[in-house]
Amino acid sequence: MKLFLKPAHTLLALGWAFVAVSAVAQSLSPLVPLEGAAASPWRFVGFPKSKADIPPTRFELAEVQGERALRVSTRASYGTWVHDLSNVNPGRLQWHWRLDQPLAGGKGVADILTKAGDDAALKVCVMFDHSLDRVPFAQRTLLRIARTVSGEDLPAATLCYVWDSVHPAGLHGANPYTQRVRFITLQGKGAPLAQWQIETRDVAADFANLFADELLAGAGVPKVRAVLIGADSDNTGAQSVGWVRGLQWQP
Repeated sequence: MKLFLKPAHTLLALGWAFVAVSAVAQSLSPLVPLEGAAASPWRFVGFPKSKADIPPTRFELAEVQGERALRVSTRASYGTWVHDLSNVNPGRLQWHWRLDQPLAGGKGVADILTKAGDDAALKVCVMFDHSLDRVPFAQRTLLRIARTVSGEDLPAATLCYVWDSVHPAGLHGANPYTQRVRFITLQGKGAPLAQWQIETRDVAADFANLFADELLAGAGVPKVRAVLIGADSDNTGAQSVGWVRGLQWQP
């Protein structure tokens, strides 16, 4: 979940192209392959060039048990698959996901509560147009520096839904690298592997809960600026395989 420390993005040749079939801001374009597609609302975001020795997490459309889905696999890697949005109200977000291989085989132990173990086999995150005025001064300063260094307009608040294999479901807190990213574990230790799970989340309510310290009384939740799918194992050097399909906003 190191979304702010390694923010530069590069479009990679991932073996599949993706096509947008809707220009409506409230919609998340489906992950549909199209040979020769030149444009897509989805983009890969990984490490800056200075970290080029760390391989990217792989995102590829494939088939699992007769269903087409986005396969997300790590091997001591990092990466996110981002869908930018504009002026979208936070609503109910739904998706299906499954974890076939939890983080394993690395030199370290995955633990999202520590910097050394801050890896995730699967996550779905929402980025918000959170006002800098609500961010504590020290964190605001660091964020501005990170924006300048990276050349990216990094969000001031990101909420991540995580599939974790170490801690129980229901754990929530701040990323060990930055308070700008906060998380909830929806699937945790003991969750069944290689089985589809469906999630439906009230994004506004989750934001209000996790970022309660930065919301003015009576103030609304900020607009959504992006949704992403991600996985990383660069800290532990582990490997993992997960799947996501049907990521969409609910009416």
